[in-house]
Amino acid sequence: MSARRWLAGVAGLGTVGAVAGVSTARSLTRRTPREDPYLGEDFTLFDTDRSSVVTTPDGVDLAVREVGPADAPVTVVFVHGFCMGMGSFYFQRRDLAPLWGDQVRMVFYDQRGHGRSGIASYRTYTVEQLGQDLDTVLTLLAPTGPVILIGHSMGGMTVLSHARQFPQHYGKHIVGAALISTAAEGLSRSPIGEILQNPALEMARFATRYAPSLLHRGRGAVRTVLAPILQAASFGDDEISPTVARYTEAMIHDTPVKTMVGFLHALGTHDEADGLTTLAGLATLVACGSGDVLTTPEHSAEMAAVLPKSELLVIGDAGHLVQLEEPEVINDALARLVDRATPGKLVAMTRRLRDRARSRG
Repeated sequence: MSARRWLAGVAGLGTVGAVAGVSTARSLTRRTPREDPYLGEDFTLFDTDRSSVVTTPDGVDLAVREVGPADAPVTVVFVHGFCMGMGSFYFQRRDLAPLWGDQVRMVFYDQRGHGRSGIASYRTYTVEQLGQDLDTVLTLLAPTGPVILIGHSMGGMTVLSHARQFPQHYGKHIVGAALISTAAEGLSRSPIGEILQNPALEMARFATRYAPSLLHRGRGAVRTVLAPILQAASFGDDEISPTVARYTEAMIHDTPVKTMVGFLHALGTHDEADGLTTLAGLATLVACGSGDVLTTPEHSAEMAAVLPKSELLVIGDAGHLVQLEEPEVINDALARLVDRATPGKLVAMTRRLRDRARSRG
């Protein structure tokens, strides 16, 4: 493949923007709210938490942050999505840690190729590998005691992949799971599916694997097209906080192009539906925004339909990053999930949640 052909293909990515449709129009007409409720929020809480590194069997260092006692009765592990990082759970870290107190240890980590974690071989950028990475994290950091997994977007796919590959861990050890803005199978019904059909993406995958210098030359064009689509689909509310919008845009733009290209293909082709069978006996939460065009409410409804112990939560007008857009709603749902998954263990937590609900009323 010649450099000229590669660059021409990358230029062709410009046509992909049309698949974002309503979301792109929404981003262009987004209004600045009269008051930004998060103006001045510094988003640095994770920097103050206990830090460690988990090294996978293939040598990739995964950055980890923890809050809460190491011997807490319950461990909750958060798994972030595509082109994000553990920071996408900022409001969960900020608000749930004081709610749960010493009852829960919260564990966050950056998936391979994202955030502060190491870059890996292109061939390992698969949802199956992410499930194996999650198992490494659990083996080293939470080998015993009740564990609840919280996955957003690609992180939800990671949870399903882990459930399919390691069903023996579910029931007594892993006792609950949340699947937020995610899908069990490839995203052919979303803009991701349309992007995958563009020849330019195939050229980008070729360059990533066989001709990194060509990818280097075309990285600006790849980022220029993919980043705006992801940003446009992130939020459903026209008046999202500019501070939160900038925070998420920074995570997207900090994601290496190699990671973007590699995992974009994985998102379109994965099939982890068998993981739902493993989760069927557990307390689960399936949540999404009604305005999510990447992992649509239909994806969530289909998963909830085969999870008898699930709570299906569709949040009106929210987009793909629902945990950042409507954190209070998601946080309350996560607190309910932990309560359902660990009956009798978190009496103090339940009391705090009820007291907070009464104070709102």
